This record gives sequence, structure tokens and C-alpha cells, in this order.
Amino acid sequence: MKLAGIHHVSAISADISKNHDFFTRILGMRLVKKSVNQDNPSSYHLFYADAVGTPGTDMTYFDIPMAGRTYPGVSSISNTGLRVKSEAALQFWKKRLHDLEVPHDEISEMFGRKTLYFEDFEGSRMRLVVDDGNGIPFGEPWIKEEISGENAIVGLGPVTLTLKNPEPTKKVLEQILGFTLIGSYPSAITDAPDIQVYSVGKGGPAGEVHIETREDLPRERPGRGSVHHVAFRIPHMDDYPKWEELLRAKGYTTSGLVDRHYFKAIYFREPNGILFELSTDEPGFDTDEKQEMLGEKLALPPFLEPRRKEIEAKLRPLSINK
Repeated sequence: MKLAGIHHVSAISADISKNHDFFTRILGMRLVKKSVNQDNPSSYHLFYADAVGTPGTDMTYFDIPMAGRTYPGVSSISNTGLRVKSEAALQFWKKRLHDLEVPHDEISEMFGRKTLYFEDFEGSRMRLVVDDGNGIPFGEPWIKEEISGENAIVGLGPVTLTLKNPEPTKKVLEQILGFTLIGSYPSAITDAPDIQVYSVGKGGPAGEVHIETREDLPRERPGRGSVHHVAFRIPHMDDYPKWEELLRAKGYTTSGLVDRHYFKAIYFREPNGILFELSTDEPGFDTDEKQEMLGEKLALPPFLEPRRKEIEAKLRPLSINK
């Protein structure tokens, strides 16, 4: 059994309309699924991805209007990477973020790659990362009037975990999930240990988890803009129940086998309390919508379909940008 890289990253928004505008208009990603939180269907769950919803390209947000501010700290997913194809694309994004008044740093280097850190209006911590294309394949660009295929975001990049004691998490990555330590790079924090890079699947940014050690920070208090969980790809459906068996055999309490309609999932918390998910590539976001119409209407999994009128009545209007 082998994982194939990052499947998706899910975060929290207190203003889902502005969140939708940021990811579709400013970042140019496609809304591939307009759905609801299956555990709380009175609120939206939006999925932003490439042109066709390729596994490994989607950043998702839960709609939690009362979410307070995030107090950053350890036991957190502290940064989410987004891949671009070239340094020229990174220069395009630097200018675009500047012109649209999105907070960002200067272009820098991280693990031998050019990168650009930025934050959305709620403080979601992200970075654009140049991928040379030699690892996990790019997604299919969603071409917009202002964003060409060469400049488009083409998938998720590395996720960074910030931990006080990283050793138990490293053991989970290496001994259970099949990641390999491939190197390290200096932390931007004075006197902090180097950040270690773990890789899975065909490699490259889309298969990486970066481990940052920060003994000086308290535990993160999550809120708007914080990341809820990271999911890793199960490429073969036959392996799905086997991962559940393996996790339980290793002593982990899991969610059991959870059918999310667009993929099947298993959730568990690693020793530092971060929520990991293992998700299947299949069946995909076009299981209930035509490819050309993804994200245009409210999509509900079959078990919620009988409650459609009730659910739609409680949801706030949300305009869709194509």
C-alpha cells in the first residue's frame, strides 16, 4: 500500500462569500463543488481546485461564521503550498498580489525552490511554490481572462506542520504512512532547528510534508483562516479498507470508513493532535455533475438529498463566479 501525495487541505472561513471571491477571482482557482458540511449541513463546504477537480489540487473551506481569530502555535498545519510551473509565473503572482493588495512577502528560496508567501483576508497562511514538473504531475490549469495556463495554480504544494516535539509525528509519517526523509533547509526563525522535508509518492512539492520544530510557541488556538486537516491520497480503491485495518492494528482510533460521496475517507489524529485524513482518488467530483458544470449548483450527497429544501432554506445566498 502506497500513498500518492497530498489529496486536499481543508480550512475554516468566517466569511464564505469573501472566501469564494478570493479563491476564484484573485487566485483564479475553480469552484469544483458547492456543497455543505456533511456533519453540519446548515453551512457550506466549498472545494477549489484545478479545471477538472484532479485529486491533489483542491483546497476546501468550511463555512463557520462565528469563528474567532487564530492564535498561531504548535500542533498545527501552519502553511499550505500552491504549485505554479515557473519562476516567471511566480513573478506574475507577485505583481498580481501587489496590485490586488494581498499581503505577501518577497520571493525567497525554500528547499531549493523559489517561493512566495502570502495570506488571505482571514490570515490563511499560504505560499506559491515553483514546481519543476519532475514529481507528481500538474493539475489541469483553469484558464481565466487575467490568468493564463502558464501562470495558473496547478495543484497543492507542500504542507508545513509546526510541532513542539516532532519525533512522534515523524514516526507516523515514516513507519505508517510510508514517507521518506529527503532533506532539510534552514528555518527563518533565528536559532530554530532546520525544517525537515518528508516525501511520498512520485515526489516533488505535491508529495511533501515539511516539519518545523518550535519549542518556544504555545499550542495553536484555531479559528478563521486556520487549517482543519490535511488529507493524503489513496490511489487504489482496493487499498482503502486495508489502511483502516493497518491504523487500528497500530493502535490508532479512527473515524472508520467514511463515504464522502466524492471520495472515501479515514480520519485519525497523529500524536501531536493534528487531524490526518486518508482519501481515495475515486470516484471524483464529476460523479454527480457534468464536468463543464462543476460547482454551479448546490451538490448534496445522497443521504442528504431528501433534506434539500430544508438545507437550501437555511443557507445564505452565494453568487458563483465562472
